[in-house]
Amino acid sequence: MNLHNLFTPDFIEMMIRFVICLAFNWFIIDRLYYKKSKRRDFYFTFLLTSIAIFFLVFFMIFGLDKLGGKTSMGIGIGLFGIFSIMRYRTDAMPVREMTYLFVIISLSVVNAIASSATYAEIIVTDIIVTFAIWVCERRLRIQFSKLVQYDRIELIKPERYEELKADVEQRLGLDVLKIEVGSIDLLRDMAILRVYYKSNAGTASSVDHKLKLKNEDLTTTDI
Repeated sequence: MNLHNLFTPDFIEMMIRFVICLAFNWFIIDRLYYKKSKRRDFYFTFLLTSIAIFFLVFFMIFGLDKLGGKTSMGIGIGLFGIFSIMRYRTDAMPVREMTYLFVIISLSVVNAIASSATYAEIIVTDIIVTFAIWVCERRLRIQFSKLVQYDRIELIKPERYEELKADVEQRLGLDVLKIEVGSIDLLRDMAILRVYYKSNAGTASSVDHKLKLKNEDLTTTDI
């Protein structure tokens, strides 16, 4: 293979766009998301999704242009398939992680298909999105919470809130900030509580919002 033929203008443009896309997505994932969440599983997912989506969209658009196809139709079909992965999934994804996934995919698509935009316009767009995320992360603090099945149903009355809070703190060993009462099962004398708490570690568990654990939740994975 002749390496001289490899470095065509199209290839060079693709790599420049890829470096720009990867740099901004890495900053968003590593410095904005992971710094607070410490979720290595989503770090892995976001970064690889960013890379895969960029090349998928770029070569899809590049191939349609070469074949003289209708680019707009190809973009529509491609985006429909890309964003469908956020709907057809096995486990529910927290809202914050869903938002980051949407942003990562969007930036990857924009960097891949903005062939008529200059590099400066692409970089400015990436900076605006990154700055918006930074502002939100700086001004809004994450509230960690757990879903708890609670058996002392007599304590869920509003006038006994302090007793409820003290009992939950004693039994869970957490510094509880707030408790919200959800569904109530009067037949079994149980209620669902959402317990907001301070986290010294600064991270939330991946099973905090589950009431029943699957086998894979009980297996430690090192991603």
